[in-house]
Amino acid sequence: MSNRSSVTDPAATSTGISSPPSTYRDRKSFLSGAQGPLIGLFLLIMGFSFCSSAFFTLRNGLNIIDQSTILGILALGMTGVIIIGGIDLSVGSVLALSIMVLGWLPQDFGVPFWLALPLSILVGGLCGLVNGLLVTRAKLPAFIATLTMMSVARGLANITTDGQQVVGYPEWFTGLATERYLGVLTVTVGLFIVLATAAWVFLKFRATGRSLYAIGGSVEVARLAGIQVGKLTILVYVASGLLAGIASAVMAARLDSSQPSSGLGYELDAIAAVVIGGASLSGGIGSIAGTVTGVFIIGVLHNGLNLVGISPFIQQVVIGIAIAVAVTFDTLRRRS
Repeated sequence: MSNRSSVTDPAATSTGISSPPSTYRDRKSFLSGAQGPLIGLFLLIMGFSFCSSAFFTLRNGLNIIDQSTILGILALGMTGVIIIGGIDLSVGSVLALSIMVLGWLPQDFGVPFWLALPLSILVGGLCGLVNGLLVTRAKLPAFIATLTMMSVARGLANITTDGQQVVGYPEWFTGLATERYLGVLTVTVGLFIVLATAAWVFLKFRATGRSLYAIGGSVEVARLAGIQVGKLTILVYVASGLLAGIASAVMAARLDSSQPSSGLGYELDAIAAVVIGGASLSGGIGSIAGTVTGVFIIGVLHNGLNLVGISPFIQQVVIGIAIAVAVTFDTLRRRS
C-alpha cells in the first residue's frame, strides 16, 4: 500500500511553491467534517435571533454554554465509542449512579467529600469496564451490553438512597459551576474545554487515537494490522464511563443535589450530538470538532425553542427529526 504523504506534488515542485505549513493544515483539519454542522449552527442562531430578542445576548449565550457542558462531556466519550462502531446506551444511567454515590458516601458513611468525588468518578469508569468486557469477552452486541448496564446502573442509583435525593454540597464545590471568572467562564466550562482539547489531540496526533478509526473501518483489517482491538475497545468504554462520572460531578455542582432520576434521556442526546456532528453510526468517521458543534446545535435548539414558547414535547420531535436528517445525510455520503 502506498503512502500518500511521501508523494511529492509535481505542481509544487515545478513552480517552487512549497506545501502549506503544517500549522495551517492542522487548523484546517481541526474543522474537518464539521463544516456542515457549523453552517447549520449558524443558521439556527440567526433564525432564533430573529424570533426572540432575548436570544442573541451575552447572558443567554453564556447560559447555552453552561447548559451544554454536561451533554458535551458525555458526548466526548460517545464520540470514541461511535468511531469504533459501537454504541453506549448506559451513559445517562451511569451518570445517575455516579452522582448518587457522590451524595451517598458522605451522607451514610461519613466519607470525606474530597474522597467521595474521585470515588464517584471511578464508579463510572468501573461501569465502562463492565461494558467493555461484555462486548469483548462475552461477545455481546454493544447495544445489548450497554442496554443491560443502563438498567443495572439506574436500579443501583435508586437502591443507594432508596430513591431519595441528597441535597447540600460544599460551597466551594457548587461555586465551580456558578462563579464566572473574568465575567465569562465557570470552572466547569473550562473543564469541558480542556477535555475536548485533550480528546482532539488524542484522536488527531496519537497512534492509539488513529487506531480507533481503523477499528471502526474494519475490525478484522485492524486486527491483521496488529492493532489490539479488544484492549482498545475496553479502554474506549472505560473512558466513556469515566467521562459520565465527571459529567455527574458537574451536574451535582450545578444542581447542588443528587437525584436518582438524573441523566434520563441524556444517552440519546449524546448520540444525537455525535451523529449531528458528522459521525457515522457504522464507525470509522467522527471528530471532536463535529461533536462539539453537534452539542451546541442541541443546546441552541433547546434554548431557542424554550424562548419562543415551544412545548418540551415538540422539542423532542424536533431533535428526533434532526437525528433522522443527520443519519440520512450520513447514509447518502457513504453511498457516494
